[in-house]
Amino acid sequence: MKLHKSYAVFGLGRYGKAVVKELLDNGASVLAVDRSQKVVDTLAEEIPFIKCADVTDFHVVKQLGISDFDVVVIAMAENFEASVMATLLCKELGVETVIVKCANEAHCTILKKLGANEVVIPESESGRRLAKNLVSSGFVDIADISENISVFELPVKKEWVGKTLRELELRKKYNLNVVALKTDVATEISFGPDTTLDEGTHMIVIADKNILSRMK
Repeated sequence: MKLHKSYAVFGLGRYGKAVVKELLDNGASVLAVDRSQKVVDTLAEEIPFIKCADVTDFHVVKQLGISDFDVVVIAMAENFEASVMATLLCKELGVETVIVKCANEAHCTILKKLGANEVVIPESESGRRLAKNLVSSGFVDIADISENISVFELPVKKEWVGKTLRELELRKKYNLNVVALKTDVATEISFGPDTTLDEGTHMIVIADKNILSRMK
């Protein structure tokens, strides 16, 4: 996904705030929404576009202009009914990508069936990591090794298909260290510089986090 896309975040608890902050830090356009006026007042100086609204009300959500947003993150796992309603309304209003925070696997299954494009459980997915992945142009940030170094999964770019790792010189150009090649069939760690990259392959790499901006 690219930074010119617009994002909305429903629910400004710890998780929702982390998503908003990371998106803003990456230059994204974000609308933050919470039903608590107290929460909105507290965060008003930190978040440029913030509204107090009931996102389970069709007319309210429509008035927010939510159909104009590319991605909506629903971070209200503590209120399953509200998460369900918000998901249904966002999809009905034509939001392309709806990501929902869930309390458990059962809720994830239900929300997926109701149209959520992606579901996350807070114990296994931090809000900050989700936001980083949203603005990383296809990268998936798997784990942090240090403050500056992370393990990433990224799809093989169209222009890389049919070329070898030696030809691409990824280490020289981007300082990418490819540690595995992942396909639908298997994940390979035994490969050499003359391995040809196929369409649909994903690479597991170790790289500086700043590499994201250079790879877009």
